[in-house]
Amino acid sequence: LAQQMGAQERAALFETAAAVCEAHFGNRAAARRHGLAALKLARGRDEEYAAAYALALSGDSSVSQTLADDLEKRFPEDTSVQFSYLPTLRALFALAGNQPSQAIEALQAALPYDLALPGTAFYGWFGGLYPAYVRGQAYLAARRGPDAAAEFQKIPDHRGVVVADPIGALAHLQLGRAFVLSGDKTRAKTAYQDFLTLWKDADPDLPILQQAKAEYAGLR
Repeated sequence: LAQQMGAQERAALFETAAAVCEAHFGNRAAARRHGLAALKLARGRDEEYAAAYALALSGDSSVSQTLADDLEKRFPEDTSVQFSYLPTLRALFALAGNQPSQAIEALQAALPYDLALPGTAFYGWFGGLYPAYVRGQAYLAARRGPDAAAEFQKIPDHRGVVVADPIGALAHLQLGRAFVLSGDKTRAKTAYQDFLTLWKDADPDLPILQQAKAEYAGLR
């Protein structure tokens, strides 16, 4: 419908929303397909970032890095780009390189803006609190359970920022993982149960859901 109205950037943003969802779910091929399709429609600030985010999660770091470089060059004074988008992408690149400390450092610049709504949230209804979510993943990779839990807890605590973004549910799974690292098996079980309850009607073949069920079974 957006394309029929000539709203190419809006159409591209909707396409990147699909890409990001698939990337979070672990469907890498679908995430790449949607991300690359979006870039053929439009290459505005929000579309490039969202495509880069999805591609980075899907293992396509080369294209994602090129998009990040383009954002840095085109938007040197843009608040969302400099204090949310780029720190988040740099953290994802660091995590892909097994450098969680570097990822945590990259996201320091985003801390004062964690609760700010980025352009993707205004127009595509996704992307709020992504710096906190990725920071939590970095703490998980660094095996800093309590710090990871504190980051992921920001998401259920601020549902108005997250709206219907998939990280609203996935945060419970990540909290479960953080509590496992912290040695708190009781809270870990509760967090996993909360996630599995939220996703009780999810497609059973989603990779992230299968991982969650296997991890939860290992706790019992």
